[in-house]
Amino acid sequence: MDAQGRVAVLAGGVGAARFLRGLLAVRPPDHVSAVVNVGDDVVLHGLHVAPDLDTITYTLAGAIDPERGWGLAGETWTAMEALARYQAHRPSGSQAGATWFSLGDRDLATHLYRTARLAEGATLTMVTAEIARAWGLGLRLLPVTDDRVETRVEVDGDGEIGFQEYFVGRRHAVAVRSVRFAGLSRATLAPGVLAAVHDADAVVIAPSNPIVSIGPLLAFTSLRDGLRHHRDKVAAVSPIVAGAALKGPADRLLAELGHEVSVVGVARLYRDVASVLVVDEADAALAPAVEAEGVRCVVTHTVMRDLDVAAALARTTLEALA
Repeated sequence: MDAQGRVAVLAGGVGAARFLRGLLAVRPPDHVSAVVNVGDDVVLHGLHVAPDLDTITYTLAGAIDPERGWGLAGETWTAMEALARYQAHRPSGSQAGATWFSLGDRDLATHLYRTARLAEGATLTMVTAEIARAWGLGLRLLPVTDDRVETRVEVDGDGEIGFQEYFVGRRHAVAVRSVRFAGLSRATLAPGVLAAVHDADAVVIAPSNPIVSIGPLLAFTSLRDGLRHHRDKVAAVSPIVAGAALKGPADRLLAELGHEVSVVGVARLYRDVASVLVVDEADAALAPAVEAEGVRCVVTHTVMRDLDVAAALARTTLEALA
């Protein structure tokens, strides 16, 4: 593909945000579309919180907290601290004033705006575009759906809980028996998602958690079928390096759900939708095993410690599809 080729990225989480930052260093923003997971979205204090959309937005705007990898740099937490006053006085079973999921004071403004616009009848796609423009972003951010699709996990001892309760509330320290996407049967893809994939010269599955970040996207049959149809122009970047996830519970989820925790396991998950898997140099020895799964293996640096590495990774991934 040429230097101006259009790129679509399937995205969710910190790894996707960093990859997109590198991609925008080598491709014009108006030639990039990101289809983003919304299965992690949650309603807190009556506000619609969209963690993946916001992490990508803040990262690309250069406003992300570099230590946490989420939220805004220089954030304050006055509202959350004030809520603590009410914890001992709320009735049993009430979730009012919950503080287990921290929302920074400036971050609250994003959720207030999103919630108010949704209440006015705007779709999540519309509101996401407005927020992206407000942060000066030139790429197209697309939630995978405007409908409510919620990632739910069944955990040992407590049955099924919401993803954020598992990820933040339980600090993803409990074993998972199964994952499902509630509401999927009634949901449709957001406008523009299939066109973004169809019109792209290259499609990249970002180095995101395959189960809970990319899984909710591929669960849409029409999107998965579209990727299958265009498989020759689809590359995936492995989020697993040397048998472990760089951040988050992807490695544990893969193991708990019966998948091999390696780049070979990732290749098996994506082999029907991607023709290329990009892996880190730490996994170079597994390249033949990846290719035995019917996926071409490209070996490079995938640990995005800085923008230069992220840009090089993006460039290598696109060149693999040229």
